[in-house]
Parts: sequence; structure tokens; C-alpha cells
Amino acid sequence: MLKYLNLTLLVLFPVAWFAPLMRAGLLPLFGLSEISVITGLQSLWGSDVFLALMVTFFALFAPYVKTIGLALIHFGLLRRKTLPVLQILGKLAMADVFLVALYITLTKGIGVGRIETAWGLYLFTACILASIAIGHFTEKGAKRAGTNTNSGELPDE
Repeated sequence: MLKYLNLTLLVLFPVAWFAPLMRAGLLPLFGLSEISVITGLQSLWGSDVFLALMVTFFALFAPYVKTIGLALIHFGLLRRKTLPVLQILGKLAMADVFLVALYITLTKGIGVGRIETAWGLYLFTACILASIAIGHFTEKGAKRAGTNTNSGELPDE
């Protein structure tokens, strides 16, 4: 069951990247514009390349590589020795969710504009948390099965 939940994340992560994380507007008189991970990255590439690289790593690269790595482990194509590295990638991806939450908190605290969280933030957060949980249960299943770390599939849970 873990492997199928993990494969679902391969579809849900790209949806979360394009889904609106928040709606922001400068003044209450103007409409709110939707901001997604992708539109945020597009904006960052024009103004701060280093920050854009960091967000690209945290929001796109880390969670997707972890998900692919877990899928490879579930199907017996990657050694389970890589699980600790994949778990670190999942935790780095969670840092991106905290960054977005921090930006929302700071913007609301300034009081100049208007900002509302959107469904994409919840989807992105759920994907990251699901990925961390899948990694945890995969690691736990590998220890419980007591199988060789170099071969074989994990038991279905």
C-alpha cells in the first residue's frame, strides 16, 4: 500500500506546484492575485537568482527526488541504505512550507496588503507530510522485515 501512496505523490506534487498557495493584494481596493510555487519561482528568477535556486531545490527537487527514490526502493530497484538520505530530502522539502508560512505571517503582520491562504498550500503541505510518513514507515518496515539491505521488496503494509 505504501508504494501506491508514494506513486500518487508523483502526480500530486506537480499539481501542488501549480495550485495557488496564497492570494495576495496590495490594497483592499485591488483584486487578489494567486501565487503558486511556479509563479513565485518565476518572479524570483528575475529578482534573486540565489533564492530562486534555493526554493527550486526545496520545493521541486528535494520532494520529487525523495518520492522517486522511495518508489525505486518499493519496487526493489534501489538499495534501502539510501533511506536516511531520502528522509533528509523530505525534511528539507518541509523547510519550504515553513518559508511560505513565514512569508504569510510577516505579510499579515505588516498590514499593508491583504493575503489569504489557498488550497494549494494545504495540498503541498499534505504531500510533504505524506512523503515523510511514507519514508518513515518504509524504514520501519525494512527494519521489521529484517531483510538484506541490498535486495528484495518491502512487504506490503
